[in-house]
Amino acid sequence: MVNCQSETVSYSSFFLEAMVQRQKGNNDAAFDLLRHCITLNPQASEAYYYLAQYYRALKNDSLAQQCYLKAVELEPDNTTYLETLAQSHISQQEFEEAIAVVEKLYQQDKSREDLLEMLFQLYQQTDDNEKAIETLNRLEAVEGKSERLAYAKSEIYTKQGNKQAAIAEMEALARQYPNDLNYKGMYADMLLRNDKEQQALQLYDEILAEEPDNTRAQLSMRSYYRVQGEDEKVDSITERILTNRNTTTEQRIYLMRQVVADSERTDGDSTQVLRLFHKMLDQPQQNADIAMLCAAYMDLKKMPRDSVRAMLQTVLAIAPDNAGARLQLVSFAWDRKDHEEVISLCQEARQYNPEEMAFYYYQGMAYYQEDDHDKALEAFQNGIGVINQDSSPAIVSDFYAVMGDLLHQKGLADEAFEAYDSCLQWKEDNIMCLNNYAYYLSELGRQLDKAEQMSYKTIKAEPKNATYLDTYAWILFMQGRYAEAKVYIDQALQNDSDSSAVITEHAGDIYMQANEPERAVELWQQALVKEPDDKVLIRKIKLRKYIKK
Repeated sequence: MVNCQSETVSYSSFFLEAMVQRQKGNNDAAFDLLRHCITLNPQASEAYYYLAQYYRALKNDSLAQQCYLKAVELEPDNTTYLETLAQSHISQQEFEEAIAVVEKLYQQDKSREDLLEMLFQLYQQTDDNEKAIETLNRLEAVEGKSERLAYAKSEIYTKQGNKQAAIAEMEALARQYPNDLNYKGMYADMLLRNDKEQQALQLYDEILAEEPDNTRAQLSMRSYYRVQGEDEKVDSITERILTNRNTTTEQRIYLMRQVVADSERTDGDSTQVLRLFHKMLDQPQQNADIAMLCAAYMDLKKMPRDSVRAMLQTVLAIAPDNAGARLQLVSFAWDRKDHEEVISLCQEARQYNPEEMAFYYYQGMAYYQEDDHDKALEAFQNGIGVINQDSSPAIVSDFYAVMGDLLHQKGLADEAFEAYDSCLQWKEDNIMCLNNYAYYLSELGRQLDKAEQMSYKTIKAEPKNATYLDTYAWILFMQGRYAEAKVYIDQALQNDSDSSAVITEHAGDIYMQANEPERAVELWQQALVKEPDDKVLIRKIKLRKYIKK
């Protein structure tokens, strides 16, 4: 007797300590203590219950299941244990076993509708339609007849091929609520699904006679006539639905996508599609979705840009914060080089969509194209503030690349190089940035090895780009590698379709340092034709000597 009491005290102490360690988050210690508890007292249901949770965390579902089963065996009426065991069976897809446990739980507490809902799902998983319907009847006894339950039963009856029962279920619902036309519509839908077309159409007519703008009935009738291939009736009902004040925007969008798809499949008349869009847009709009879809359709049909622009402006008139429409307008303006409109659109966008980085980018680029470098730099710097981890790396990279160019033009070399470094962190193969960064470093004679590595990437990417070849040749020149520089400057000259004065002058400098003065002077003279007022170039020719600018 003394030993038994001692064991009981010992178990209690170990179990209490296990719970303390569990509370502290010391799971390894709690796990070991719980296993020891079971050794001390194999009849301790709570120890098995908590131990099962650790086995579950260790992905050892088999042992977890054994512990849950043991806990329930030792304490068969414990609701918590039973519910946990049921969930364990479900996770193992042991649906029959789960059903047995949940049914037992329900017998303990018949007020719990959640258990009936679970049973309904489980009986569906096991394809036991009879039991599923029986469970729905039990729910109906608690909740009363409802659309949800009646429809669920009708679906099962339909799946079983029991058309009469499926129809009867919805008919009973409609009769119980005779003033709710929605239920009458559901009854008609079920008749239609079960090959009772004439009865269904009669009900739809009755609904529309009582409520001409009943969207549900209209949609059902349209679906029926569409399947029957009665196009004239489909078109007539479609227009009624689209202009129906009760039709939701979502329904209109769904229907118009169907109309567009049908038109595209049959090579239909786009003017008829547009007519439907405009009839809808003549009504007050809850949002800009219809106008946006219309603009997308016009774009799909390659309609004139001005027409698409007008529709996108309609979108903004309805929803000024529609970033997609504004970005498309910015794109159109950019394509036709209307930088003023780009700037205006982006400025407005910054009020409505201050978090959208693309507007800062396009505004900065538009100012840049207009040679307003101060405002361009301001736009880019403001845009940096909205960059986040979800931002497009390509756009962010270009942000910093152009900022670097602007800062360099202002004589802020160190700040420019910081911007270029940021650019390359977002997109290490930004070729234009690599070229400019490398060239500006070479001009200052800084980090020539780094410059050479960056420049080499550009000529590997675009081996016939005269500008990139010139940069690489010039860096080699600055490193005193004149023979190699000659190879690349010759390639630059061959690919320089514009006979750039800069490239030609660089070629002269390289040839002079490579001890080929006649060729150097010839090249300088060619450059002078392009830049007749270049005093340094004139001195080079006169002195037949390389002079650093």
